[in-house]
Amino acid sequence: MSYQIKTLNKISNKGLRLLDERYEVGNDFENEDAVLVRSAKMHDYPMNNNLKAIVRAGAGTNNIPIEECSKKGIVVFNTPGANANAVKELVLCSLFLSSRKVLEGIEWTKTVTGNNFSKEIEAGKKAFVGPEIDGKKLGVIGLGAIGVAVANAAVKLGMEVHGYDPYISVTAAWGMSKWVQKASSVEEIFKECDYITIHVPANGETEGMINEKSINMMKSGVHIINFARGSLVNTKDMIDALKKDKVARYITDFGDETLAHTENAVVMPHLGASTPESEQNCAKMAVEELREYLENGNIKNSVNFPNVLEPRNTTYRCCIIHKNIPNMLAVFANAFAKKGMNIENMVNKAKGDYAYTIIDTNDLSEDITKAIEQKDGVIKARIIAKAVF
Repeated sequence: MSYQIKTLNKISNKGLRLLDERYEVGNDFENEDAVLVRSAKMHDYPMNNNLKAIVRAGAGTNNIPIEECSKKGIVVFNTPGANANAVKELVLCSLFLSSRKVLEGIEWTKTVTGNNFSKEIEAGKKAFVGPEIDGKKLGVIGLGAIGVAVANAAVKLGMEVHGYDPYISVTAAWGMSKWVQKASSVEEIFKECDYITIHVPANGETEGMINEKSINMMKSGVHIINFARGSLVNTKDMIDALKKDKVARYITDFGDETLAHTENAVVMPHLGASTPESEQNCAKMAVEELREYLENGNIKNSVNFPNVLEPRNTTYRCCIIHKNIPNMLAVFANAFAKKGMNIENMVNKAKGDYAYTIIDTNDLSEDITKAIEQKDGVIKARIIAKAVF
């Protein structure tokens, strides 16, 4: 079995070199098995019938039409945590930039000329005074890989850290410092914290969460940092709050022309994961996830289908993507029985409206996938033969 992998963005060779001779990589395939993507927008991308997976080398998947992929049986993966350290470092940088008027001081210094340069900058420095972060309250909204990393680092910097995430995973909880205090609600973060940093995905529940109403709950002179998604913040309301000094500083990694020219706003050109280490980590994780799915049918870090990691002990594996409706396992078992195929192992998991079933067998009927795909509720089925080297 060979696979065609289409790249829509430049993917680090540290990841691509993990693909062996069974893989062909390029950017001009028309019937590719999988897509590797970073930031390219895929909402108008033509999804061919052979496309099995899309892997985003990064955490956010707003550039991918998730529901369309689900309906077509295309598994969408991301690489959570691969860029966590890079984003964490820039958030820490932003904490300092939001407090101390470093950028303004540097720009002002460039305007000073003449023989009295040293005296002038010494006399003018009082215009750029800013508070220290030690002892201040930091609210971290969203405690995934990045949020936890930021919270832990801020504790070490002497901040009083409060975290809020109603969906925190067991892994994230285990990795979080015991000194991070649990907030009972996001409103508690808004009301109590001097600094607020956002680390949640953009969805119907979170988009526009920083708006006039939430800002009015905050302390006057609050500092807000957003390296998650631009749509989490209502730009108009933020600009109004900056002009009224309700928000002392807003630092974001998502561009907006009006915001970029607003005093006390710092807009970066999406630099959060722009480090060679981050790009390499994302590429390696993306390729590892892709290979595991194509070669073994295992799913790890999918945003639209359940995680299924099952060891292989048989010659063949049938992987079935289907709707999450009753009686599907009985339908599959009956189809195998009619073909005289014995089931050695079966695993089924669901996520929302969709489900994924793995059936391991040592028997093979060439038309079993066709028979299964004809059943109501089945979206896509394929057989993977165990590789022999």
